[in-house]
Amino acid sequence: MALALALAQTCGCPGDEPPPEAEPWVWELPVGFPEPFVPPENPMSAAKVALGRHLFYEKRLSVNESSSCGSCHEQARGFADGEATPVGATGDAVPRNSMALVNIAYMPTYTWVNPTLLTLEAQALVPLFGEHPLELGVTGHEEEILGRLRADPRYVEMFAAAFPAAEEPLNFDNVVFALASFERTMISGNSDYDKYVYGGDAEALSAGAKRGMALFFSERLECYHCHGGINMTAAFFGANSTQREQAFFNTGLYNIDGAGAYPPASAGLVEFTGREADRGRFRAPSLRNIAVTGPYMHDGSVATLEEVIAIYAAGGREVKDGPYAGDGRANPYKDPLVLGFTLSPEEELDLLEFLESLTDEVFLTDPLLGPPG
Repeated sequence: MALALALAQTCGCPGDEPPPEAEPWVWELPVGFPEPFVPPENPMSAAKVALGRHLFYEKRLSVNESSSCGSCHEQARGFADGEATPVGATGDAVPRNSMALVNIAYMPTYTWVNPTLLTLEAQALVPLFGEHPLELGVTGHEEEILGRLRADPRYVEMFAAAFPAAEEPLNFDNVVFALASFERTMISGNSDYDKYVYGGDAEALSAGAKRGMALFFSERLECYHCHGGINMTAAFFGANSTQREQAFFNTGLYNIDGAGAYPPASAGLVEFTGREADRGRFRAPSLRNIAVTGPYMHDGSVATLEEVIAIYAAGGREVKDGPYAGDGRANPYKDPLVLGFTLSPEEELDLLEFLESLTDEVFLTDPLLGPPG
């Protein structure tokens, strides 16, 4: 099936009566949060979100019925998966860490490096139809997979409710629309940090977390330059944004040849731009729920937050042996703000306490985001 990238819904011939519409979605956003951008061709609706939730956890969407979106994006882990890198439905190794989907609705681009994926609709095509690596493996099996869904009366009913204007609502365009709609509801804004900053609760953060917050937002550590704003990342795009704030950085994780090389399986933004200066540059992820989304970095090569802090304190990572040996601190393409710093043991504990205050237990346990019963 040729999937229409425009993903537009037709509404009948001129002169026809207006088609029925699904009940619109009403945003219930955390205090201080702007409305997310929603592509006009895929307006939100309650029925679409409900369908997308079912599809997100639906293993029948994979070629061999072994995997779903939820297989690599677990709610309790902030919709990451706890693995360094995931494995596709048929065993293909995926070279990059499964990104947490926390507040994914506010991202200007998707995946670690692709600057051309500007919507969740476009991003969904990658795990569904991509072949190198193969994730869900839909390509070449479209009718087989749709047949599984059409054989389930519940899905026939849900697609009809979500896309009442469509003559044949159960198709992959609408699978993509529904998945994207559900993912836009993955909004986290009820952490202790949020209660303190946006809710005005002076007691929401411990004394240690407040000291850690001061460190985080200081010129001494420079963390906030890449991880600031409402979503704790410089990358942002909302309904009222005038431009997509893209944020790709080289943090000095590798320097294999002494000239800036990264492992060839995941070289960074250079894969799309061809510019050597973009080698090793990856999108700055949101730090919301960061305490539960490890392991860290684009390749999952850093196990703990303590290790992350140590790498930034050193101004990059020195890999001392193995095929990727090299001193990332001397990477010529490293961002100039990754300078290094010194922390006392007490300050490191305070910084960790602040990062833990970004955990939103309500988000991690919300039944409306979890697998349907």
